[in-house]
Amino acid sequence: MVRLTLYGMEASPPVRACLLSLKALDLLFDIKQVNLLEKEHLSEEYLKKNPQHTVPTLEDDGHFIWDSHAIMAYLVSKYGKDDTLYPKDILKRAVVDQRLHFDTGVAFERGLRSITEPLLFRNQTEIPQHHIDVIVDIYNFLETFLMDTIYMAGNQLTIADFSLISTVTSLVAYKDIDGTKFPKLTSWIKRMESLPYYQESNGNGANKLVAMVKSKSITIVP
Repeated sequence: MVRLTLYGMEASPPVRACLLSLKALDLLFDIKQVNLLEKEHLSEEYLKKNPQHTVPTLEDDGHFIWDSHAIMAYLVSKYGKDDTLYPKDILKRAVVDQRLHFDTGVAFERGLRSITEPLLFRNQTEIPQHHIDVIVDIYNFLETFLMDTIYMAGNQLTIADFSLISTVTSLVAYKDIDGTKFPKLTSWIKRMESLPYYQESNGNGANKLVAMVKSKSITIVP
């Protein structure tokens, strides 16, 4: 089997989502660090691999794939022993895809990136209250997704869980999750934390990102 290479930095939520998938599939892979804060993603060498200069990028036998959601779906489709992490059943897959799109367009983009990018890259430490309100809305949606299931897209662990756990454990840098208000979300997080590869793949990196955020003197403004 060709050994896979994942390019990125551990603090990045999308990178962590892919690490969770790689570990869940028990795949051999190497990690090559790409430090966004040092602008290594803008190097000529990296741009040849990923002209969109995002992380993560996956290298597989000379082929390069980027966007964490695309990478995870690719990994399961090519290397999964079964389809449980990304079901072939059309309806089940549609639910997983919806959760992935929710992560892309809402949880990560509107919730996390809209605050973190200006904070870490432009040192904009004033955060409007409405950004925090968006995070609470995201928690509410996730609680609703879990109304009748134990995982985000049903009662089976999928790549939707990997994607959303990496984002949620980053959002807590700005707004803690109230366990009394969001009991199902809190239980889901604990369920994900019980995975044997969780801490190595997501926990450590999430802690690094939270520490980076907490090191800033953030002010919430009306």
